[in-house]
Amino acid sequence: MSNADLLTRSLAAVWHPCTQMKRHESLPLIPLASGDGVWLVDMDGRRYLDGISSWWVNLFGHGEPRIKAAIRAQLDTLEHAMLAGFTHRPVVELSERLAALTGLGHAFYASDGASATEIALKMSAHYWRNRGEPAKHRFIHLAGSYHGETAGALAVTDVPVFRQAYAPLLQPGLTAPSPDARNARLGESAADVAGRAAAGLETLLAEHHHEIAALIVEPLIQGACGMAMHDPAYLARARTLCDRYRVHLIADEIAVGFGRTGTFLACEQADIRPDFVCLSKGITGGFLPLAAVLTNDEIYAAFYDDDVARGFLHSHSYTGNPLACAAALAVLDIFDADDVLVANRARAARWDALFRPLADHPQVRHFRHHGMVWAFDVADAPAGFAQAYFAAALAHGALLRPIGHTVYLMPPYTLSDNEAAHLAAAARAALDAALAAGARGHDVAVA
Repeated sequence: MSNADLLTRSLAAVWHPCTQMKRHESLPLIPLASGDGVWLVDMDGRRYLDGISSWWVNLFGHGEPRIKAAIRAQLDTLEHAMLAGFTHRPVVELSERLAALTGLGHAFYASDGASATEIALKMSAHYWRNRGEPAKHRFIHLAGSYHGETAGALAVTDVPVFRQAYAPLLQPGLTAPSPDARNARLGESAADVAGRAAAGLETLLAEHHHEIAALIVEPLIQGACGMAMHDPAYLARARTLCDRYRVHLIADEIAVGFGRTGTFLACEQADIRPDFVCLSKGITGGFLPLAAVLTNDEIYAAFYDDDVARGFLHSHSYTGNPLACAAALAVLDIFDADDVLVANRARAARWDALFRPLADHPQVRHFRHHGMVWAFDVADAPAGFAQAYFAAALAHGALLRPIGHTVYLMPPYTLSDNEAAHLAAAARAALDAALAAGARGHDVAVA
């Protein structure tokens, strides 16, 4: 099949995600043939370094042999069975290991991050209902938050491009100030910004706690609003306030869990335990869809009753899929066998030395780094900057997809130092090309 034929068929048959499809009139789709480590390979053999881990899911590179082997072995025994009324070894072992890692238990499974958010929100509100406090059914989210694009998840999302079209469908919540360190006033530290944001949260809780079921946060890094990074002190203060005002704390670790911020869970850096933790993305190393929500024993006990209506009756057809659970177990095995968290600290230091010169570009602002995430904002970015940058990065052999005027690097953990240098060079070249294209008033073509 020719590239042209595949692209024509894709545009005729596939509705691509997070995309204004008309843009593909000028920005062609890339027809992929394979993945090889940190590289994606198109049908013409061109290679693109996957600088964003394919939307933050691919922790150990494409085709990681240990994950593939685990999936193949599971195929020989059980590919899928409904989890209502049945169980199986992979889902039990994964639940036990996640409980040990998070300090929470009774994992409930879904297939994607937005579904995990829905589960946590429903569990929280239903808990209060079972406790005889049905008025506690609203939620607090942070300014600039993103928690997914199903109706419940959008209700706690504060990114207008995702939310506005569906506003009539959404339950109104309350928005707390973001602890984004970029909001620092003259002389303020990131911890000072966190303190100001926590004070704003306290004001909301003091007034509305009687109707608030939970606060939901993206710990340490708010992704979709432009990699907004905050001091761990905010999480510690939020935990204290939630305890004081009898409000659950939901940690959306979907993007930041599994070592992305330097610890297995981002919450560990504030030495707190949330009431709910949502996991997805890196949980299977980018191989299969899977999400999990874990909570504490007190919340679980509130649903344990002879009355069916007091149970949590949420369900997904592929809940706890054995193949996905096997992949996730292999991911946890790799963390143990390769001492990933320790190795990542050394990698991050080396790669930061390669990426940090990007901060010297005259139009770069707020260069920032946390764990295995790097980001910077582009001052005076022209209209269409993100699209032009994406195209220019591809032309320089890298997959980088800005969020508005924010460029971020979130590569697989298995990047070599030479590959990191390639990513840094591509990021700089794409920046110059996208800015030059904006100055000329047209987009960069994909080579």
